[in-house]
Amino acid sequence: MGEKLSEIPKAYDPQKVETKWYQFWLEKDYFIPKIDPKKKPFVIIMPPPNVTGELHLGHALTATLEDIMIRWHRMKGNPTLWLPGIDHAGIAAQVVVEQALVEEGVTRRDLGREKFLERMWQWMKEYGGMIAEQHKRLGTSCDWSRERFTMDEGPSKAVRTTFVRLYEKGLIYRGERIINWCPRCSTALSDLEVEHVEETGHLYYVNYRFAGEDGFITVATTRPETILGDTAVAVNPQDNRYKEMVGKRAILPAIGRLIPIIADSAVDPSFGTGAVKVTPAHDPVDFEIGQRHNLPSVNILNPDGTMNENAGPYAGLDRFACRERILTDLEKEGLLIKVEPHHHSVGHCCRCNTVIEPWASKQWFIKIAPLAIPAIDAVVDGRIRIIPERFIKVYLNWLENIRDWCISRQLWWGHRIPVWYCGDCDKLTVTIDDPQSCAHCGSPNILQDPDVLDTWFSSALWPHSTLGWPEETEDLKYFYPTSVMETGYDILFFWVARMIMMGLENTGEVPFKTVYLHGLVRDEKGEKMSKVKGNVLNPLDAIESYGTDALRFALSTGTSPGNDIRLSKGKLEAARNFANKLWNAARFILGNMEEGARRAEGDEGSRESKKIERATLPLEDRWILSRLNRLVASVESLMEDFQFGEAQRQIHDFLWGEFCDWYIEMAKLRLKGGERSGESEKGGGGGRESEKPMPVLAHVLETSLRLLHPFMPFITEEIWQSLKGHLDGEMAESIMLSPYPTADEGFIDAKAEKQMAVVVEIVRAIRNTRAEFRVEPARWIEAWVAAAETKPAIETQSQAIETLARVRPLTIISTEDARPGAGGGRESEKKAKTVVLEGAEVILPMAGMVDLEAERARLEKEIAGNQAEIARIEARLKDEKFLSKAPPSVVQRERERLATQRDRLMRLSERLSELG
Repeated sequence: MGEKLSEIPKAYDPQKVETKWYQFWLEKDYFIPKIDPKKKPFVIIMPPPNVTGELHLGHALTATLEDIMIRWHRMKGNPTLWLPGIDHAGIAAQVVVEQALVEEGVTRRDLGREKFLERMWQWMKEYGGMIAEQHKRLGTSCDWSRERFTMDEGPSKAVRTTFVRLYEKGLIYRGERIINWCPRCSTALSDLEVEHVEETGHLYYVNYRFAGEDGFITVATTRPETILGDTAVAVNPQDNRYKEMVGKRAILPAIGRLIPIIADSAVDPSFGTGAVKVTPAHDPVDFEIGQRHNLPSVNILNPDGTMNENAGPYAGLDRFACRERILTDLEKEGLLIKVEPHHHSVGHCCRCNTVIEPWASKQWFIKIAPLAIPAIDAVVDGRIRIIPERFIKVYLNWLENIRDWCISRQLWWGHRIPVWYCGDCDKLTVTIDDPQSCAHCGSPNILQDPDVLDTWFSSALWPHSTLGWPEETEDLKYFYPTSVMETGYDILFFWVARMIMMGLENTGEVPFKTVYLHGLVRDEKGEKMSKVKGNVLNPLDAIESYGTDALRFALSTGTSPGNDIRLSKGKLEAARNFANKLWNAARFILGNMEEGARRAEGDEGSRESKKIERATLPLEDRWILSRLNRLVASVESLMEDFQFGEAQRQIHDFLWGEFCDWYIEMAKLRLKGGERSGESEKGGGGGRESEKPMPVLAHVLETSLRLLHPFMPFITEEIWQSLKGHLDGEMAESIMLSPYPTADEGFIDAKAEKQMAVVVEIVRAIRNTRAEFRVEPARWIEAWVAAAETKPAIETQSQAIETLARVRPLTIISTEDARPGAGGGRESEKKAKTVVLEGAEVILPMAGMVDLEAERARLEKEIAGNQAEIARIEARLKDEKFLSKAPPSVVQRERERLATQRDRLMRLSERLSELG
């Protein structure tokens, strides 16, 4: 599918190239691995994006980093599986569909469970396919034939099997506990689904009168509406202030219920008054106190956050309206004695941002501590490596202090809990397949639990359920355990820890060998992207504007494990510019290869041989081949260490700088067919005009394309396909099936690198001096170069120095030879700018660069103006009136301006001194 130069556009068009090559890869089944028992596979199971809409930059980063690893290992010859999938997204998906129903004027309860689930599946099919197509736009080389959905038949069976096995082991139980309840979503949430926000609220001090006697006890609360659910007042047993009150009874404000005053060590004497209200149904600490003291639990809330019948006269009110009403009533009765500002943490639903309510409720839980121990051991003993290592401590700390996991959700969309309640014997039937009757008494009068499982329950099984577990499939036997789990550090607990626990529990093996955690994608200022701030970049929009390769390059450049990434339009533009630079370099090389082929008129010798004889190569060829092989070795090491951002940076710097800006520019001189100044190191003299750089140009380009392919797959395939037709030897159908480059130590040439480094620095020194003295770009200037050991090498590059630095004449002398301006002559001939480099000196006669008299006059005028400005600022800073009245920031700004002007004066004076 390669094209001739005449058919390759002058400008790179990502849209045409990307569609063409992705379709080619799909049609050839390149993404589907073959099971080979003799080879160790490389496996990544894609973190399944939620089926709730378009992909965001976080997904794009995940896809890019995983595709880099997958393409790299595929080129290294590993059977490589990247299994894609989609998550049913539980609450998030149900909320989206419910909102659509509201616009139609109906609720899910109007539809009923069965009809609502039909709508959910219809919506899932529409959006699930969209997400797959968006992933393809990112160039992901996934095995789409193995794509999975968390509610597919296989993963669903894995979910039920896991539930039943854990239940039979006593690790899943149903019990009343304080859970996090979201009134908006009408469901329980796990601790990890609650986002705590620091807010400034109020601490309300309320008197509870004693029953049957005068006096009162004062309690402090942040949630006065929960007074209605109080069943005790508690004090610390060591608090001498309240010892006489323990055992008495108090009258509950607003309701009039009598409640006991008890002593419990959980009470903090320093909070408020040291006496606290106890609401077992709506506070986790109070729930434990209630259990210890056998207190009744009074739930005062409906599922939607309104007050229920236990709230007495406040029934039917919204919880926050109830708060205001009860405060008014308490104040009227003289019971509200003080209100103080209070800074505290308030839990919010991570899906809809509603303030959650602690609620005593019967839910299903996993007894998590027994599962956490093997997960801790797997990381401590090194079976699982976490990158970066600083997250190991965070992981271990969370698992060592883990609480039981509430897994039931009051939703309709998700995996329904496989538990049936018998209406006759009241016993539970827990089974993988739907039963027809009670497993205990045989009655057909059974009803399935209406709740579904937490989305993260099925996600925790993802690495093995996608490969066929609980069945012993070929995929499970060959591809499990997987190689790398790559995901964001923000879901280390939500997902990674749970996958490790469940993987070990179900299979006896770790689910993956390495956990690679990437950071969050932020804007150029380091701020989190949000629609409110208007700083969101849509990855599909970025692809339309800059191309997929540019987006991938911008996302992965400068990335390092666990650190956040800054993305800006400037970074995307720089990535697009790099793609264009590579494209233009390839066009130049291909054009010269075709020109050579036309001159040879079909001669087979015109095809560039992949074999390069180092001994006969000129200096610049030996240099670029040495730099290339050092790069290959460095990239291999960095990729093994998961430093993809640094590997990509080094490839970019080599291609943009050493290859395009230096080697290709030097090669152009040889390709012009004129004089070639270079001589081989061994040869004595005479030009090597017959030596063309095409074999080296082709070799470096082809190797670099393979090196870059995992990062920028489309442009590398396009160029490589055009290039391979000009190269000798058998080559693969696609660059993605070609071997990843390995370093050839035989081409490492430290001497050539040192010599060329001097040549490059000579050119840079001359260019910088030209810029310093504002020499017109087209103007030729005289230059002298003095060197000792490196003189012969510099002489071989004289034409390159002349052309690239625009110097003529160029005189190369030994360090002991006389320099220009060393003897007599006119003053203008004596003045020269000298730049001392490592291995050489550059001497640039001033007369060749500037009109000395005019430049002196210009500098003297600038110095005079500069001195006047310094005098003005100094006078201002000595003015007591200014110093006493001006804001400190203004005074400081003047001091900074003075320092800047003094620095400028010093540099102008040095320049004038150079002119004499």
